[in-house]
Formats: sequence, structure tokens, C-alpha cells
Amino acid sequence: MELGAEQWAALVAAALFTGLSKAGLSGLSLIGVLFLAEAFGMASVGLLLPMLIIADLAVYPAYRKDGTWGDALRLLPPALLGVLIGWWLLGVISEEIGRPVIGGVILCMLGLQVMKKWSPVCFKQMSARVSYTWVIASLGGVASTLANAAGPLMQLYLLSKNYEKLRLIGTAARFFLVLNLVKLPLLGQLDLVHRETLKLNAFMIPVILLGVWSGRGIIKSLSPKVFEMIVLVFASLAAARLLFF
Repeated sequence: MELGAEQWAALVAAALFTGLSKAGLSGLSLIGVLFLAEAFGMASVGLLLPMLIIADLAVYPAYRKDGTWGDALRLLPPALLGVLIGWWLLGVISEEIGRPVIGGVILCMLGLQVMKKWSPVCFKQMSARVSYTWVIASLGGVASTLANAAGPLMQLYLLSKNYEKLRLIGTAARFFLVLNLVKLPLLGQLDLVHRETLKLNAFMIPVILLGVWSGRGIIKSLSPKVFEMIVLVFASLAAARLLFF
């Protein structure tokens, strides 16, 4: 695959932002999505997924003491159902329809955060229901498949369940590692992931690792309140990006 300077620049930027987002600065990955989409069009979906998996594999050992597999496994059944729904929707609806829908879902999650602050008793009753987890996690699976936009959504969900900073990142690392590995053969079947995309991703491994390492240092230095504020800001930007741009 012959690439121009702009395409290489887009790959490097996407790799760096993917690493940073996986280390806990969720929402930054959507900047990478934007760069890749501008440079590669639909092929960007197949270029980004291996980057996400590489970052997942790097982040999991770094946060293996934070979070548990039990936390992640509770989310995976509905999320995997969402992945299958998203895979089906890829052949039914256009990206122009799917992206604003996901943006609207993220805005709803932001509304739930406001509800948590202003009506904690009502929110606690709602979030304690199993149906709450199933709805949000399945929407996360759909968002991940259609637009690689599940990161902000799932971070908002884990915040709503009062996960502290490092437990949130450790749980998300386990959750997305499994989810993205499941998506790999599905996108391969659609010929979006193939030998050439994997070869380009191999060149980006050092940049992805740099992003993970840098992001981990930033996250460790943040207070829980500042971390929550960053999650909310990035989620808001992600929703705006999906809805309006």
C-alpha cells in the first residue's frame, strides 16, 4: 500500500491518540478516528481496530492490579450482543445515520451524570437494576462496532457506578481487550482488516506504546475530581463530534 505524507501523518497521530486514550484519556481516540477517516475513508475502520488491540495489550499489564475480570465479565455478554447488532447494522444503515445516534446516546449518559448529582436517590435506584447494565453495555458494543466510539460511553457508565480512577481504567482495559479481539474476525470477514492494514499497524507499535506510557503518567498525577472532569469534557466533545461534524 503506497502512502503519501498526509496519510503517514494521520497514522502516527491516530496511533498516539489511541495509546493516550487507552491509558485513561478516553475520547482522544476520536481525534485519531477523524484523522484516519479524512486520510483513508472507510478503510480507516480496519486500520484503527488493530491499533486499539495493540494498545489494549499494552494497557492491560500496566493496570492488571486495578480492576478485576469479574468487573469486566459482567459487562461482556450484553456488549458482545451489541457487537453482533452493530456488525449487522454495518450492512443496513450508513455511517451518517449511525454516528449521530451514538452521539445522542453519549449525551444521554452525560444527562445521567447530571441526574446522579442532582437526584442521587432516584439515580441509585435506577443504576442498581440489571437492565441498566444490559442497556448501556449493549449500546457500548454497538457504538464500538459502528464508530469505535464506545470508550467515552463506557467510562461514563463506570463513573456512574462509582468506580474509582484506576479501577475504572483497569476494568475498561479488560473489557475492551476482549471486545476488540471479538471484532477482529468480523471486520476481517468484511475485508476491512487484512495483511496490508496489519503491516501498517506493525510500524505504529512504538508510537502506540509511547501514547500508553505518556497517558499512564498523566493519569497517575490526576486527582479523582480532575479525572472525572476530563472524562466528562472528552465525552462531551466526542458527542459533539459524532452529532455535528
